[in-house]
Amino acid sequence: MGAVVELPSGVKVRGRRLRDTPETPADFLIALAAGPLPSWPHRRINWPDFWVPRDRADAIAALSEALRRAHEGEFVEVACYGGRGRTGTALAALAVLDGMPAEEAVRWVRSAYHRKAVEMPWQARWVRSLATESVQRP
Repeated sequence: MGAVVELPSGVKVRGRRLRDTPETPADFLIALAAGPLPSWPHRRINWPDFWVPRDRADAIAALSEALRRAHEGEFVEVACYGGRGRTGTALAALAVLDGMPAEEAVRWVRSAYHRKAVEMPWQARWVRSLATESVQRP
């Protein structure tokens, strides 16, 4: 399981299960689950399964870094254990940080990435709450 999605600005990001080793390694990985990490550059967000990140500021900083790297031409990926709930939530968050209206992000990620992305209602609320964040877009 894994798919590349195109964010509103046109940059592409791959979502996948952390345990699947991709044929093409990314330049940067946002890991959303415990477990072994690849040898390429990465950053882990403390994000319990079926929940939202434990540290909102850290999560937004990590996602903003991933978005900046993608805009600079790096191939970025986001991965959690199952590749749907947390990964889908992070992809929706990246879309919001990239300029998509927050109220459209969950529907978009379910269409563009996986129909079961963003599994829990509180994950969807977390994505919508990003509309109030003041982040510097690339």
